[in-house]
Amino acid sequence: MVENVGVGADDDAIVTAIMTSRKTGVDVPFGWPRPFVELVEAHRTAALPPPPSTGPEWRREVLFRATDLEVKRRVGKTPLSVAADKIAYPAIRWAGIAARLREQGVPVTPDGHGVACEVYPGAALVAWQLADLKHKGTKGTEGRSVLVEQLSARLPWLDWAGHKDACVDDDNALDAVIAAVVARDVDRGRAVPPPPELADLAAEEGWIWLPEGS
Repeated sequence: MVENVGVGADDDAIVTAIMTSRKTGVDVPFGWPRPFVELVEAHRTAALPPPPSTGPEWRREVLFRATDLEVKRRVGKTPLSVAADKIAYPAIRWAGIAARLREQGVPVTPDGHGVACEVYPGAALVAWQLADLKHKGTKGTEGRSVLVEQLSARLPWLDWAGHKDACVDDDNALDAVIAAVVARDVDRGRAVPPPPELADLAAEEGWIWLPEGS
């Protein structure tokens, strides 16, 4: 059951919510690409070897995490680059929140094996075989309305408890509910973990957990 839906939570509220939950889904990158981190450090110390080219292929290798590329491979959606897009702002905020949680002894890891896991609501919708509708901002009201009904049909156990209107009114509210549902799947072992060959990278860069789908 959806117990509460809110938008604009401060850090204290987020920390409290995570500390009192079994598993929390967070729609924010948990880390940066290893090649990007290495590039920044090498550039800082003037030790960066010149690449053969700074074209699209090289930038792709530097700017996207292993999990970003895996999401694209699985569902055809490319997450925003935490190294080169505005998603970096909430990622930096999450780094501070994660530090607070670890200070209090709460297990938080980039690969999502702790109390919080990284999720991507848009990719989850595709994995559930739901329509990939535009549902962001004021122009996405109709799309959100359709998605709420599709989610209700796809997940008949989901009790909105009177919060449907809030999710139709604000895309952040709807994404939060989707994130919580994915976290439930992760907690129950019904989501896709990092494969062994990507485990080391996921432990540094983060891992976007996708539901297993149908």
